[in-house]
Amino acid sequence: MAKLYFHFGAMGSSKTANALLVYHNYIDKGQKALIAKPVIETRDGDLIKSRSGLAGPCITLEALIEMPFEALKEYDCIIIDEIQFAKEQQIEFLADIVDTLHIPVMCYGLRTDFRGFLFEGSRRMFELADKIIEIKTVCWCGRKATHNARYNEYGIIREGDQIDLGADEKYISLCRKHHQQGLVRKP
Repeated sequence: MAKLYFHFGAMGSSKTANALLVYHNYIDKGQKALIAKPVIETRDGDLIKSRSGLAGPCITLEALIEMPFEALKEYDCIIIDEIQFAKEQQIEFLADIVDTLHIPVMCYGLRTDFRGFLFEGSRRMFELADKIIEIKTVCWCGRKATHNARYNEYGIIREGDQIDLGADEKYISLCRKHHQQGLVRKP
């Protein structure tokens, strides 16, 4: 039975690497898989790349939604990276793929932004997903990292636009305690 999956974790938890491994497993078994990401995610163009160096081809989520519904039947699995950037209606479209075409849709993304608030796409995934899986990573202190901190040379940034694309140069995953205390690394 096909399901809508939401794999979430803090930054650096290998979400993209996991998405690429799922893609590889489908391809390795002679099946067709499709990877997409929201158009707002402009880093790496028509690829998704993990911090570990894995990469794979992708289309935009918007291009996926524009495809004729019947054309999606050729896929055995649809994988979406950076799902937190999706809009509610896009998440509902993915649920329709699962329910109507019986194709599993595996989504990967952040739970919350740098302030600790849910993204629109993540909130809708928590509401609609058949299966929710946390991908864990650790804070510099060794505790489970649950928060994404935006930072600069002066420390943690607490205000600003919800979306500001970046990676290790701009964000760090922290436990709740160190996020609240504003400790980017050991004193």
